Amino acid sequence: MRCMTKWLRGLILAGLILIIAIFGLKWTRQNMRNAMPANNSRIPPIILVPGSSATQERFDAMVNELNQNTHTTSSLLKVTVHPDDHLSYSGQFRPGIVHPYIVIAFANNKDGYSNIKKQTQWFQHAMLILTARYHFNNFSAIGHSNGGLVLTRYLEKYFNRQKLRMNTLMTIASPFNFSETNIDKRTQMLSDLVRDKSKIPSNLVMYSVAGTENYNNDGTVPFASVEAGKYIYQDQAKSYTQITVTGEDTTHHDLPQNREIVSLIQQYILGNPNKNPQPEGNVAPQ
Repeated sequence: MRCMTKWLRGLILAGLILIIAIFGLKWTRQNMRNAMPANNSRIPPIILVPGSSATQERFDAMVNELNQNTHTTSSLLKVTVHPDDHLSYSGQFRPGIVHPYIVIAFANNKDGYSNIKKQTQWFQHAMLILTARYHFNNFSAIGHSNGGLVLTRYLEKYFNRQKLRMNTLMTIASPFNFSETNIDKRTQMLSDLVRDKSKIPSNLVMYSVAGTENYNNDGTVPFASVEAGKYIYQDQAKSYTQITVTGEDTTHHDLPQNREIVSLIQQYILGNPNKNPQPEGNVAPQ
C-alpha cells in the first residue's frame, strides 16, 4: 500500500512537471515573438518606400529638407528592385552619427493589389540583401501612398521579429481601403490586412499621416481610406497615432516634402535633438 502511494505521488509530480514545462514553453515562444534583437545597430537607417508610379528619386526633396533643418548630411542610398530580383544602386550608405536613408523602389511601380503583393516580395528580397550587406538589425520606415501598404503587408507576411526590429513606422496618405470612402465596403486588401493584424509587432510605434485639401481627400486618396489604417494598427501596435495635415502643399503628390510633415518626421522618426520642430500649418492629431 505504501509503495502504491509513493508511485501515485510520483505520477502526480511528473504530471505537474509536464504541465509546467508545456506552459513554460508556450510563454517563452510568445515572448520570443516580440523579442528585441540582442545587439541593436548603433545608428539604425530610415527605410523609405515610394508609392505607385514613383521612382527611387521620390524622396530627394524630403531628405534635402531634413538635412537642411537638422544641419546634418545624412547619406542617401537609392535602391531599385527589378522584376528579375536584381538590385540597382545609386548614392551611398554612410553610417555615422546620424541616420542614413535608404530608398527601396520598384522598377514595376504599377498600382493594384496584385502588384502590391509582388512589391512586398521584392521589398523582402531587398531587405535580406541590405541587412546582410550593411549590418543593421533595426530600422524605422516611412511609406508614401502605396509604400505604406507594402510596409504593412511586409510586417504581416515576411518580417522576422527574432532578427529585426522596426522601431517606428510612418505612413503618409496610404490608402488602406484604396478608393473606397465607406468603411462598411472593405476591399479585399483591407480585409486581408485586418485579418492578419496579429502579426504586427506589439513594440511598434506607428503614425498614420493624412493630408487633406477639404477634409475629404488629398486630391487622390480619400481621407476615410487613410483612416481605415486604425483597423489594422490600433490596439495591435504599441501606439497608433493618426495625424491630419491641412493647408498648403497637401495634395497627394506634394505630401512627402510638405513642411509640416517634414517637421513630424524630425520629431517622431529622427527625434532630432538639434531642433524641436513646431509644425507651421494646421496639424491635428486624431
